[in-house]
Amino acid sequence: MSWLFVAGAILSEVTGSLSLKVASSGRRRWYVVVVVGYVVAFAFLGAALSAGIPLGVAYGIWAAAGVALTAIASRVIFHEPLTPTMIGGIALIIVGVLLIELGSAG
Repeated sequence: MSWLFVAGAILSEVTGSLSLKVASSGRRRWYVVVVVGYVVAFAFLGAALSAGIPLGVAYGIWAAAGVALTAIASRVIFHEPLTPTMIGGIALIIVGVLLIELGSAG
């Protein structure tokens, strides 16, 4: 169940971030979605911590996955660039998250 909380935190944060892009382009009502997305993200992150996931692992996965998914979704939704360098960065994020998870197990 704790990993579902982390997944919920990631999806909520990505939703809030993508909504921020929409809101900043003049659609001010989207700021409500931004606030709700971030509040829900922190609530899920808190639930994951309460369920026993270590802070470094939960926060690392949440932040890294949020960055990667936001970059990919921004490409799909807003047609923003996703360069080879950025793709390499996403690959490094994935490796970093795996290393954090492996390190926490030992």
